Amino acid sequence: MLDQGGDMRRREFIAAIAGVALCPIAARAQQPNKVARIGFLNTASLESPEGRATLGAFRQGLREHGYTDGQNVFLEVRVANSKIERFPALASELVGLNLDVIVAGNSVAGRAVRQATTTIPIIIPVMGDPVGDELVGSLARPGGNITGLTSISPELEGKRIELLREVIPKLSHIAVLWNPKNAYTSILPSASRW
Repeated sequence: MLDQGGDMRRREFIAAIAGVALCPIAARAQQPNKVARIGFLNTASLESPEGRATLGAFRQGLREHGYTDGQNVFLEVRVANSKIERFPALASELVGLNLDVIVAGNSVAGRAVRQATTTIPIIIPVMGDPVGDELVGSLARPGGNITGLTSISPELEGKRIELLREVIPKLSHIAVLWNPKNAYTSILPSASRW
């Protein structure tokens, strides 16, 4: 569970993603009477605190950018209720709604949406390794219809260590904690390569 500061950072992050989600829509917003349609695909149930917080933060971010669900934007929400095997069907359902953009909550959801469409823009605010997951061609030239943010990418880990060494010049040991059940941790370079 996040503390108050963590909740605020999470809300700020999701608000920023809401702004990114609306960038392609803003260009088309000049058309009179056009109501943007956004799909939102997430893992957590809306009955869970995490699911409610994530969707609530996304809606708050939309409001902060002048968008109100049901008025000048329409939000189609689908959740997998923590059953990722539901993602393909939910993604296909969203694609069938002729949406302007789909926000997929993570790489697994994003992969399901990518398999369902190559034309609707997809935003993935929390990606593992977008290249390793074959969501994009490369970080330098992603191509396709996917954008988003990643903090776990082998290409970035070396640079993070360099920056840490610049900030703490006498640094001699680094410890990293992660969940071995998380598939994305297997892509991190070993400590011996740092």
